[in-house]
Amino acid sequence: MSTLRVTAERLTVHEHPDADALELAQVGLYRAVVAKGAYRTGDVALYIPEQAVLPDGLIGELGLTGRLSGGGRNRVKAVRLRGELSQGIVCRPRALAGVDLARAAEEGTDFAELLSITKWVPPVPVGMSGAVESAPGLLGWVDIENLQRYPDIFEPGEPVVLTEKLHGTACLLTWSAADGGSVRVSSKGFGAKGLALTEDPANLYWRAVLGHGVPAVAARLAASLGASRVGVFGEVYGAGVQDLAYGADARSAEGLGYAVFDVSAEIDGQVRWLDAAALLDGELPLVPRLYEGPYDAAKVLELATGRETVSGRGLHLREGVVVRAAVERYSPVTGGRAIAKAVSPAYLTRKGGTEYE
Repeated sequence: MSTLRVTAERLTVHEHPDADALELAQVGLYRAVVAKGAYRTGDVALYIPEQAVLPDGLIGELGLTGRLSGGGRNRVKAVRLRGELSQGIVCRPRALAGVDLARAAEEGTDFAELLSITKWVPPVPVGMSGAVESAPGLLGWVDIENLQRYPDIFEPGEPVVLTEKLHGTACLLTWSAADGGSVRVSSKGFGAKGLALTEDPANLYWRAVLGHGVPAVAARLAASLGASRVGVFGEVYGAGVQDLAYGADARSAEGLGYAVFDVSAEIDGQVRWLDAAALLDGELPLVPRLYEGPYDAAKVLELATGRETVSGRGLHLREGVVVRAAVERYSPVTGGRAIAKAVSPAYLTRKGGTEYE
């Protein structure tokens, strides 16, 4: 999940192809439906992204009472308005009436706290939870920003790799040379808190890593790399996990889906991110690799849509793609790894979807 930032942005305004009273305000590669005439190209306004949870007062001020998502009707979610995808909210709240929004846009000021806007945290179903313990040595996963919000993460023509983004739950495994080769397993949510799940063969994450022999693979990888710690990051999926199942069934011992999407290793005291396919092909299931070549934003957005390839049968829509620099590098745009996601509009607007951590 990406980080929540509520910022002032300079807009590009487009005509709405099917509504005389509406227009499209573009922020990055996102477009949000706005009232016609409210903004002009070059104007600056506040952009509230998807997954933001708004306070009641702001919801009422924006005329959105009862029109947002979630049980409290307070969460921003992608919707289609007169056929056009609208992602996020473009507005100028009264609380910012005296603020120089142009300057705030240049400085990247985050107004989330000032406006009491928080990030939506997906629930954790009982089957994905369990007893936890402190795990200070756990190698954690990172928040991936959305390419449409930050299109300058990659340079045009830069070599990149696109893998399919799976709709499951992230499973973190850390093998450590400490204590003779210890293993810690966690979810993304627990891992962010420095917690690991106590070993339990009935737990979803432990079932996945034990069923695929991931601890032994991580130990062999550590030995070959000369690493003191190795992190193996995989997606657990199937019926019983999320609404998109890829033909797998997490409720049975043999049907649980698992695919590795990343690997990290601590070598000589430094944590490095490594190519999972180069290291683990043939040893563990991997997320499908859809493209390797020069970066082109239009190509990425094209591949973010379509049917899933995990099952080999195109059983349902694709969630999206993850984009990585072919050669691991730092991104000054995000202040971290050069990695991003692009999500399918069909996925964002599907009915009856689940979003568990």
